[in-house]
Amino acid sequence: MTTLKRSEVNITETWNLDDLFATEQQFDQAIEDVKAYASTTEATYTGNIVNADKAVAVIAAYEKFLEQMMPITTFAFLAQSTDQTNSESQLRSAKISQLSASLNSQLSFIQSELLQLDEATLRQAGQLAPHYAHFIDKLLRQKPHQLHPDAEKALASFGTTFGAAFELYYITKLVDLQFPDFEVDGKSYPLSFNSFEGDWEFENDLALRRAAFETFHQQLRNYQHTMAKTYNTHIQREKTEADLRGYTSVFDYLLQSQEVDRTLYDRQIDLIMQELAPHMRRYAKLLQKVHGIEHMTYADLKISLDPAYEPQVSIEEARQYVKEGLGVLGEDYAQMLDRAFDERWIDFAQNIGKSNGAFCSSPYGYHPYVLISWTSRMKQVFVLAHELGHAGHFYLANTHQNIFDARPSMYFIEAPSTMNEMLMAHHLLQNATDARFKRWVIAKMVSRTYYHQFVTHLLEAAYQRKVYEIVDAGGTVNAAKLNELKRSVIEEFWGDTVEITEGAELTWMRQLHYYKGLYPYTYSAGLTIATEASQRILAEGETAVTDWLDMLKQGGAKTPVELAKMAGVDITTEEPLRNTIAYIGSLVDELEKLTEAMNA
Repeated sequence: MTTLKRSEVNITETWNLDDLFATEQQFDQAIEDVKAYASTTEATYTGNIVNADKAVAVIAAYEKFLEQMMPITTFAFLAQSTDQTNSESQLRSAKISQLSASLNSQLSFIQSELLQLDEATLRQAGQLAPHYAHFIDKLLRQKPHQLHPDAEKALASFGTTFGAAFELYYITKLVDLQFPDFEVDGKSYPLSFNSFEGDWEFENDLALRRAAFETFHQQLRNYQHTMAKTYNTHIQREKTEADLRGYTSVFDYLLQSQEVDRTLYDRQIDLIMQELAPHMRRYAKLLQKVHGIEHMTYADLKISLDPAYEPQVSIEEARQYVKEGLGVLGEDYAQMLDRAFDERWIDFAQNIGKSNGAFCSSPYGYHPYVLISWTSRMKQVFVLAHELGHAGHFYLANTHQNIFDARPSMYFIEAPSTMNEMLMAHHLLQNATDARFKRWVIAKMVSRTYYHQFVTHLLEAAYQRKVYEIVDAGGTVNAAKLNELKRSVIEEFWGDTVEITEGAELTWMRQLHYYKGLYPYTYSAGLTIATEASQRILAEGETAVTDWLDMLKQGGAKTPVELAKMAGVDITTEEPLRNTIAYIGSLVDELEKLTEAMNA
């Protein structure tokens, strides 16, 4: 099927950005307003932040500035995300990036002058305005790493330049990188980034799947040196800033904003690499057996255990599945879900230039936006539930917290989204009427929910850690080194169970997470919390649901450890992660038993 241009898609399958700005004139006026406000703030407070009262006043002014910037940056990002080939969107996005860097530089004096106050004065400001206390705590943690005000202003002014590596990666992947059709038995098939990751990776026909894999990675290889240089530029910038600010390592620099220490980071990677691998190798062998594959390869790992049980699902049917599956979260949550569909918060369309994968953007003061490229596969109901988990989280957090406290640590960010996947799966299992359907649901939990978060993203994290260890030691990376590191991680995890197909080492080229700090490992961290909390919801019902919703409303006003504790999970110990790994093992056990019984 030919992929449509953005102008050709059905508008009902697109999101409504008019809720941010109905006209270009409104957008332009908002830019002028925020520029004027920033100038007024600078003139009013520069050199005048001398006591607790002034500290509270300038924080309030900064809060208003951030609220004014939010719809501007969100609109530019979302408009470009749906069509990277659109020249107007590209120019608008670049313009806003430059504006953001300029205004951040202009107002960088706020943090610098606040941190020139002694701790007692800042604590007093927190007492005068308790709703800013958590923001002030974060400032104080940053105090040892704060540079001279002139240096901070200079760094802030380079914001667009520092973000250029990510922009270059994005534009290379989604605009310049085009894929040829591939051929099997004399018939030609279209290929794109979205169609490979949304369809061909899961294709049941072995010849089609492997041919798509080969063609896809042959084309990736042509861009490996450009992408490697781009990525190296990004991580060297991070290392340079970590050194400038006096951090012991780049890991400490990147983890500070997550409000967790290196122990939680390393544990998540090490335990899963060691203890989950045997379970997933059993799952790979089960796939091999069921499909009658002579040699199991890396290109075969994402196929369905039972492809005949991958029904086609319309968007309206997906809506019903999601509402029923997440019904346990209550009426208010259900109303939010209805609004997401009725008010077009979700972009379902497939079109040329659209960002691959799925994400949720939740601008403060506005409703969330979800991007997904709908392929009508049943598995996408889980993807949709996942992204609506982010939407529900920020819908509640943005309502109950100020803009400083609405967003939680990255460590916790994937817990609400993966909770929704767990609830969807449990709902379907409760309604399973036969062994085959039950096996399909459990297989989706393993292949979609746990494989994606605990394998795909965890292997990204293990690879990423090796990269940063090289950078921390003063080294650099290129395409050959990145390929070597990625292959070594994949081989360590899969052992001799899976043949690591040529091209698998290029997987590092496919994911934008590497440009977001230590993000990949947080998927498994979030799912660990979600697994434990979902089991509590199933066991305790309304009490556990209330605790979960109260926790979501906290946003980032508490640390990940505190948030998890509210949900009844103690992440300071290994127990939740070990329990989750054991649970995954039990799911694989159940798949093996059901398959054996069905075959008998």
